[in-house]
Amino acid sequence: MTTSEIIDMLYGALHTTGAYNFEWKVVIMWGVALIFIYLAIIKKYEPLLLLPIGFGIFIVNFPIVPLMNYTHGHPQLLRFFYHYGLEWEVIPCVIFLGLGAMTDFGPLIANPKTLLIGAGAQLGVFITFSGTVLAGFTLNEAASVGIIGGAEGPTTIYLTMHLAPHLLGPNALAAYSYMAMVPLIQPPIMRLMTTPKERKIRMRQLRPVSRYEKLLFPLITAAIIALLVPSVMPLIGMFMFGNLMKESGVVERLTAAAQGPLMNIVTIFLGISVGASMHANKFLDWKSLFIFGLGLADFAVCTAGGILTVKIMNLFLKEKINPLIGSAGVSAVPMSARVSQVQGQKYDKANYLLMHAMAPNLAGAIGAAAAAGMFIAMFD
Repeated sequence: MTTSEIIDMLYGALHTTGAYNFEWKVVIMWGVALIFIYLAIIKKYEPLLLLPIGFGIFIVNFPIVPLMNYTHGHPQLLRFFYHYGLEWEVIPCVIFLGLGAMTDFGPLIANPKTLLIGAGAQLGVFITFSGTVLAGFTLNEAASVGIIGGAEGPTTIYLTMHLAPHLLGPNALAAYSYMAMVPLIQPPIMRLMTTPKERKIRMRQLRPVSRYEKLLFPLITAAIIALLVPSVMPLIGMFMFGNLMKESGVVERLTAAAQGPLMNIVTIFLGISVGASMHANKFLDWKSLFIFGLGLADFAVCTAGGILTVKIMNLFLKEKINPLIGSAGVSAVPMSARVSQVQGQKYDKANYLLMHAMAPNLAGAIGAAAAAGMFIAMFD
């Protein structure tokens, strides 16, 4: 082998290295990844999601790393998770199964009028949809962005894959980012929209809910959703099936698997797949950055919509509802319900709002799915 051939071989090998193909814009994405990892480890904001998302962003933003590519027609590791888990919409549905198995619908059954709060908290979804259309997005793109305010990550992914799959990365990133920052975003809005007197409202203890009511609820809800918005039955159907397993009391092993190992596994695949979709070439454009900024406004308006709905309801109710639980209508189960509890106890340490807040919290999850189904019916 001649000296010239050796030099050509070394030069060819150099071309295959990340150092040779380095682009400075990936450094920005490393910064984004490290912020997510910091929030997960140091601040402990939704670490089960933000840690894998942050690491996924980090490792995919190295030059010519093959993790999200195809080789000889077969997907590489993270592309495999992304393709079968997200593009085929398996992971969001399995997550809803696990959520259902962990959910107690008792507060919602005991106080069904809180369904209105969950519906009112979707206000931001439709305002953001309108604003996004005016900003130049297509109807499909605007619908997928608007749903971010519902603070329901799997629903955001499900709708985005139906209507605007090219926006999955920024949409999912915005949805899970703002879900994680619920304790930071919501309290200022809650204080702004309520008076000290309203924050001290004590609500009567919820009535006991019978086992038969809890067994009938997932069946009736699934039937109603199937008749009105059948396009989201893969999500709501799995949600209600998980809950039926829990409430039946006869499949403890299946319920435990859905609540624990299965939920943990799909959470890992979800987080790292979402993060790996955030390559600098896709994220660092005006649409993605606009979506990330708009998601905050969307979430804030949805929070305000839930509180405003309670204040309107109180005009007609003898037994007043504490408006602080209106913020829980954005879903983000159960974190936003905990925020309502914490804020309420700042003004009255003996005021326990958690179970009351869980009702609009769960109503918001159903409401966000219903809004997604409506968008799919109109634009898919």
